[in-house]
Amino acid sequence: MSLSPSTGGRRHPGTVGEVFLVFLRLGLTSFGGPVAHLGYFREAFVERRKWLGDRAYADLVALCQFLPGPASSQVGMAIGLQRAGFGGLLAAWAAFTLPSAILLVAFAYGVTALGDLSGAGWIHGVKAAAVAVVAHAVLGMARTLTPDAKRATIAVAGMIVVLLVPSAFAQVAVIAAAGVVGLVWLRPQAATASESEPFVVRVPRWAAIGSLAFFVILLAGLPLLVSATENGAVRVFDVFYRAGALVFGGGHVVLPLLEAGTVQTGLVDHDVFLAGYGAAQAVPGPLFTFAAYLGAATTSPPSGLLGAAIALVAIFLPATLLVVGVLPFWDRLRRAPLAQRALMGVNAGVVGILAAALYTPVFTEGVTSVAALGIAAAGFVALTSWKAPAWAVVIAAGLIGWAVL
Repeated sequence: MSLSPSTGGRRHPGTVGEVFLVFLRLGLTSFGGPVAHLGYFREAFVERRKWLGDRAYADLVALCQFLPGPASSQVGMAIGLQRAGFGGLLAAWAAFTLPSAILLVAFAYGVTALGDLSGAGWIHGVKAAAVAVVAHAVLGMARTLTPDAKRATIAVAGMIVVLLVPSAFAQVAVIAAAGVVGLVWLRPQAATASESEPFVVRVPRWAAIGSLAFFVILLAGLPLLVSATENGAVRVFDVFYRAGALVFGGGHVVLPLLEAGTVQTGLVDHDVFLAGYGAAQAVPGPLFTFAAYLGAATTSPPSGLLGAAIALVAIFLPATLLVVGVLPFWDRLRRAPLAQRALMGVNAGVVGILAAALYTPVFTEGVTSVAALGIAAAGFVALTSWKAPAWAVVIAAGLIGWAVL
């Protein structure tokens, strides 16, 4: 399936407004963490809107797992970039990120009338819905990407490794190993028969190279700038930029870096950090928006809305620069015959990683009772048999959970 821009003089196949509205809906309903987000994205963009195919999507997921930063947000940025250019990238990021960021900043200002939400019934309901969404995604991707014994074996082996060694680095290692196995084990004619679909992004070469250079310059230069100026805003920007640039896999993996950069340096009190982390579990969207809460809650200026804005931009900026810088070169590489053979293995590895995540943390945290299992099963049937949209399943599950859990 070609993702080249449509004819009629349009540079991209979609519009910024279209991208914003789709991602806003996802930003309001995507509970369950980064793996669940990938399931929501697949349902929205592969199955429902057909903006890209399963192979192109799996390739994109694999690439973002290799890059530092929030993997699910990077996938969203890349889809926005392909669909509507740089404006689409920013629209995808803003719409998916700002709902949870606004809620967490409000929490930092003391809007805690709802109290501790960790035990709320509607939270349990949406976690059960995440089980259905991820299971639906794993099943659909397995049908397309592991249709034979060899690729199914690669997927299962990857799943076992990730379950036995639960870390972001294990996921990267599985993807790399699956690519090597695909290169040497999968038959060349099989690779030709299942060529990857093009994922066309229109980024000038100078912009891609400039983005990569800017990523490195900021990573190396910000600490020097902090030492030279002792400016509070630069210090906050450095802390959160470094966290976004050095963590692989996203999600909870970023917490140790954030704790070291804020609590251990005296920017945020320990109890405030823990309270915000609890609140972050009860909002949709990427966990990296926890940075907005921390920026608002810093003990020295800038804090409040300015601190939140600086922290939020800083933690997502590395991911943005890498997406813009790497995608054009990735598209050329993945078209090479040897790369296509390796990607067959990589895609199978991605299925294995998602299958492992379906068990833990998605299933283990989402199905904690018989009622939760029933909600998850009903949501799975709604997605697979009734073709219900994921956002509707999440809202229904939240309402049911509020009523019965």
